[in-house]
Amino acid sequence: MRVFVAGAGGAIGRRLVPQLADRGHEVIATTRKREKLAELRALGAEAVVMDGLDASSVGEAIARAEPEVVVHQMTALAGTSDLKHFDQTFATTNELRTRGTEHLLAAADAVAVRRFVAQGYTGWPNAREGGPVKTEDDPLDPTPPAAMRRTLDALRRQEQLLQGSRLEAVVLRYGSFYGPGAWDELVETVRRRKLPLVGKGTGVWSWIHTDDAAAATVAAVEATVTGVFNVTDDEPAPVSEWLPYLAEIVGAKPPRRVPVWLARLVAGETVVSMMTQIRGSSNARAKRELAWQPRWPSWRQGFREGLRDHRASS
Repeated sequence: MRVFVAGAGGAIGRRLVPQLADRGHEVIATTRKREKLAELRALGAEAVVMDGLDASSVGEAIARAEPEVVVHQMTALAGTSDLKHFDQTFATTNELRTRGTEHLLAAADAVAVRRFVAQGYTGWPNAREGGPVKTEDDPLDPTPPAAMRRTLDALRRQEQLLQGSRLEAVVLRYGSFYGPGAWDELVETVRRRKLPLVGKGTGVWSWIHTDDAAAATVAAVEATVTGVFNVTDDEPAPVSEWLPYLAEIVGAKPPRRVPVWLARLVAGETVVSMMTQIRGSSNARAKRELAWQPRWPSWRQGFREGLRDHRASS
């Protein structure tokens, strides 16, 4: 098929393009930065410059490509994440998830695109009550921390837009990324002991290696099912398990411990929520309906092997 990957220069896009090409698909890959064109071509794609927030730019790119499938991987995440001011950090990404999705859907409709696959997120958006692991049928958080509300609203809006479209629409709610291009900041923060264990570390995280996220995206491109799917590994885990383990394999001392009140004062409610309250996500639906299996079913193996690959590429 002809597959249009919007935002192909990101952490998932760079792993996705070669996987699609290896499956025999014709890939048209977009980036906002002209200097990334050669890299995308080397990965096996026809590369074009496109501004996802410019309706004319999006419309022209998709009209020229005439794809059968559109994959929305556009984000604007780079550099150090400021979790205390979460919505500010994600402001442009939120625009890409809402206005950018609107532009892509309008352009796709104009050229009779059949299928649309979009990048979502799971983990902290889950309701922070009940059991430790949620499915796609469980509600999203009705009262997220104030600094995260606009970002959660953008995720909701993106899903609403796709559910209301005429296309075969899929939202892949990826877990927290690790692997090539996705965890340099995390590894360095843990290595320098700047990521403490807050309270008892009871927040449950669901992880996914970037290659596994890309493979699930290929499966979603080639499938016929629609809907929302959690793309995570098989082992949701509390911070109290994964953070000390990651510290050990990067050669750092065990993470420092700080009480909840101090973390709230210094880092804000967002950090407290992510470290002590959030819920993990089940991948059962994606495995069943997309016929997908993660290569790294546990972050334990994935962290260790991913760190080895990280060192090899450094």
